[in-house]
Amino acid sequence: MADNKTQVTNQSADDFIAAVEHPTRRADAAVLDKMFRDVTGWQPQMWGPTIIGYGQYHYAYESGRSGDFLATGFSPRKASLSLYIMPGYADFQPILDRLGKHKLGKSCLYINKLTDVDLDVVAEIIRAGIDDLGKRWPVTPT
Repeated sequence: MADNKTQVTNQSADDFIAAVEHPTRRADAAVLDKMFRDVTGWQPQMWGPTIIGYGQYHYAYESGRSGDFLATGFSPRKASLSLYIMPGYADFQPILDRLGKHKLGKSCLYINKLTDVDLDVVAEIIRAGIDDLGKRWPVTPT
């Protein structure tokens, strides 16, 4: 089995955020970093060149595929903020209905800018995602 392409790196999350070119995206990334630290109590780690992760978990599927991945996190991408906060197992629709303007992927939440959403609801989703993930796989703090 091939390893995950996205692995933990030694890159500094603070340096990565400081280097984000777009000023709004950079400011939003700083707000999200503080929020993820506050909600999880964990320190950030860079996963690959562009994902800031908090905590990690080891998964093993019946197919034999296994690996490690971030428990939660985000990436300040050019098109939008990508939040990796929903493991894809639980139905978070009641919370998402209160969030504001967003789009969903399989386990990603896409937000154009933080002023489009309710930050208290973002924090609630982060916590709900971690709690849901922890019911399936042991989560290790970082």
